Amino acid sequence: MDIFGYPIWVVCLVCLGVFVASFMDAIGGGGGIISLPTYLLAGLPMHYALGTNKLSSCIGTVASTVRYIRNGYVNWFLGIPSIILALVGAHLGTKLHLAMDEQYLKLVLVFVLPVIAVILLKKKELPEAWGKRNEWARRGIIWGASLVFGAYDGFYGPGTGTFLLLSFCYLAKIDVRTASGNVKLVNLASNVGALATSLMAGKVLIPLGLISAVFATLGQYLGAGLALKNGSKIVRPVILLVIILLAIKVILELLGLG
Repeated sequence: MDIFGYPIWVVCLVCLGVFVASFMDAIGGGGGIISLPTYLLAGLPMHYALGTNKLSSCIGTVASTVRYIRNGYVNWFLGIPSIILALVGAHLGTKLHLAMDEQYLKLVLVFVLPVIAVILLKKKELPEAWGKRNEWARRGIIWGASLVFGAYDGFYGPGTGTFLLLSFCYLAKIDVRTASGNVKLVNLASNVGALATSLMAGKVLIPLGLISAVFATLGQYLGAGLALKNGSKIVRPVILLVIILLAIKVILELLGLG
């Protein structure tokens, strides 16, 4: 039995994986660590998996972004420059990716990710309120992180939202809910840019992407609601899970098994 030309098992697998990924992504970022392998497991070639994943994640991210905006957890003064800088960074990162072997970045991540995990375990919770920080320093950190991790997203990608969230919370010292809302703005912008590129290249399976987008939207909406309600209690454990999954992914790729 097929659905829009796709075997039902493929559609069910993709929808389940995308829902779980989107739910996790709305809380602590890193959804692509689950959703992209799901598309690959369903048998899509890499370029089509990347493009179709961007379609479903882009539509789904709208749901969580709107929910954060409606609850007042987006700082537009900080957010709009972040969007622009992230897009510039993603462009530069993509160009760097074409000129440099990403294996070097993976080696760096092998050492960096355990350090991040230790910091998370030592800190009891993510901030529930804005901390003391010079305002210009705060802006510099947020805008600088948007540029740097935008470049990371263009170069490699997995965990971009998580790294942004940690930078906004621990370095810029803004509360976890506002940090999550602003991260969603940046993620949405980069998703739109990547989706446009994939559509122009004809590397998006639109029917499958639209079907899975329904589940991505549901996952993002429910995940955002849980994060807004529980704050650090739910976000911190999910970030730890993302760090662990990303570490496993990087190690497997370095070993040639990913």
